[in-house]
Amino acid sequence: MTAVVRKQVHLAAQLPGIHNVTVWSDPRSRSQIALDSFVRLARTAERGRFDFFFLAEGLRLREHKGEFYDQDVVGRPENLTMLAALSAVTNRLGLAATVNATFNEPYEVARRLATLDHLSGGRAAWNVVTSFDAFTGENFRRGGFLAEADRYSRAAEFLRAARELWDSWADDAVRADARAGEFTGSGAGAFAHRGPHFDIAGRFNTPRGPQGHPVVIQAGESDAGREFAARDADVIFSKYNTLDEARAFYRDVKGRLARYGRRPEDLLVVPTATAVVADTDAEAVAYAEEITRAQVSPGTAIAHLEAVWGRDLSAYDPDGPLPDVDPEPDSQLLKGHSVFRNSSRREETARRWRKLAGERGLNIRELVIEVHGGQTFVGSPRTVADAIDHFVQSDGADGFVLVPHLTPGGLDDVVDRVVPLLQEKGVFREDYTGTTLRDHLGLRPRTRTSTEEDS
Repeated sequence: MTAVVRKQVHLAAQLPGIHNVTVWSDPRSRSQIALDSFVRLARTAERGRFDFFFLAEGLRLREHKGEFYDQDVVGRPENLTMLAALSAVTNRLGLAATVNATFNEPYEVARRLATLDHLSGGRAAWNVVTSFDAFTGENFRRGGFLAEADRYSRAAEFLRAARELWDSWADDAVRADARAGEFTGSGAGAFAHRGPHFDIAGRFNTPRGPQGHPVVIQAGESDAGREFAARDADVIFSKYNTLDEARAFYRDVKGRLARYGRRPEDLLVVPTATAVVADTDAEAVAYAEEITRAQVSPGTAIAHLEAVWGRDLSAYDPDGPLPDVDPEPDSQLLKGHSVFRNSSRREETARRWRKLAGERGLNIRELVIEVHGGQTFVGSPRTVADAIDHFVQSDGADGFVLVPHLTPGGLDDVVDRVVPLLQEKGVFREDYTGTTLRDHLGLRPRTRTSTEEDS
């Protein structure tokens, strides 16, 4: 009888801060922006043998009714700068950053990522995202915004251009014993890219990193985003953490790979998730409820409702029923948030929320907790380990990006109490077996796409 091969679970960690997932009122909570907080969480992830540490990005502070949205972190350091600092205090942990392809240029991003890959010994990753609105664009003095199709075409060309820049250096272009400025091959770094979005030529001044190309991550939900991931990404983030929806997403994106000559294992699917661990399942459920209610305060509940309704609802009781007025289709009280920018989507969401509230007898805060709150994995260490393993073995995902509710100590219970049980099951590494992030993810090294000899 053939033995069943069990999939290995991939785990990553994200330091929260762009949205209201952190319980700042917890007495154990520390700074969301200080280097020490990033260092502690990254070192905890590395102690747990996680694949990578991820930082999301917000290019503009969101506004709620003309004021800063007070659930966002103000003063968050720039991602690649922070990861460069973390590369000096970690040894194996992958370092992943969101970098926007709408408001940056290929040369500067390719150079910064190649530099991080060198500094970290081959641990860099790039989450390629796009921006949808002129509100964010104002920070970059751009008066308009790109349509969704144009955003993805620009992002795809941006990535192609970056890869051409990385590939402009041969793997052996720099001699190991060379003094500064010495390289082999007079054509090292020469590039020329011509396309609808970018027309650039010159010499790229940063040699290829240890991975060849940094790992590329994508978070597309639309058909265009999924296709982009199937063609170009190594990892795709997913928002689905219920098994049936997750398996459908998994099948869809994996099924797109063959037409690009790729294997199912060439793209890893990793949803974001949370974990609440306690000695018993009952204690964990009670703790999870406490966390969720702290995350969705009365004021937060009203702000979420206003984002959908497009109206000032501050007079409404968060513990009372939903408003009896219809959404305002052309209003956007919460600026800088992509979810409810489309009026038809806002109206559809309002109808769905009314239906759910009516069926479940939910007040405003209870409804917002139901649709935005809640924890993914809740229970004793054994219950959480079994649930994570079952999700992965059932092809709902290849692993998870865990977002702790507490900074910087929110990952400790998973690392100290859940990871050993996954190791006991034989589905999670006992130790790192490679040095690069591509090694951790089981991905092939990225070879040069150009076949031309350096002149």
